[in-house]
Amino acid sequence: MLSSPPLSRPDRIRTSRQALRTGTVCAALFLALLVLVAARWSPLMSLDRTVVDALHRRAVTEPGLVHVNRVLTDWLWDPWTMRALIAVAVVALWWRGARLLAVWVAASSVLSSLLQQGIKAAVDRQRPRWPDPVDSAHYAAFPSGHAMTAIVSCGLLLWLLRRHGTGPRMWRAALVAAGVSVLGVGVTRLYLGVHWPSDVLGGWLLGAALVAFAVVGFERYEAREQCEQSSDDA
Repeated sequence: MLSSPPLSRPDRIRTSRQALRTGTVCAALFLALLVLVAARWSPLMSLDRTVVDALHRRAVTEPGLVHVNRVLTDWLWDPWTMRALIAVAVVALWWRGARLLAVWVAASSVLSSLLQQGIKAAVDRQRPRWPDPVDSAHYAAFPSGHAMTAIVSCGLLLWLLRRHGTGPRMWRAALVAAGVSVLGVGVTRLYLGVHWPSDVLGGWLLGAALVAFAVVGFERYEAREQCEQSSDDA
């Protein structure tokens, strides 16, 4: 099957504008959630506890399903697996000569990790605790590193596919794989009792905002460079 052509300049401008709106909304929602979590807003804390209690009661009776979730979260959707996919994409971009884009993608992934750890340390939220845990995790809870890394990695990879053109079947498959990964990793973290629902939501929102702003930043930088090059050639 023939691949679809790379995005034209008008398409990239349109993509940049859409990404800016998406990033702004996600960032605003994340900041609101951050305030509620830091303030330990009672309705949110109660909802978090209700959800994790119900999931934990089920998990302790289903060791087989717990094992499946642990394999998925520790191997398939582990943050290091996601970062490895980004590393492969960065190497491929560098080899093809798109070195600025390669550095941009790598820097966005690294910034995601640093930002995530910084907010975890600042908020210092405790994870759910159980007398009979089915899994364990380290460091503070908010935001979920698994959820954030999944959406950042999948978002950046989808942007690269869309930017350089891919066949419709490949694009649909990539969208499905990304959606299953992002949603699936959130479910596994909740089912295993190592995160509160608001941790996962926070990871998704912050990750989506970071990807959107990374797209906006690069597309605008590239557009400005192209305009300057056109002016010089004229």
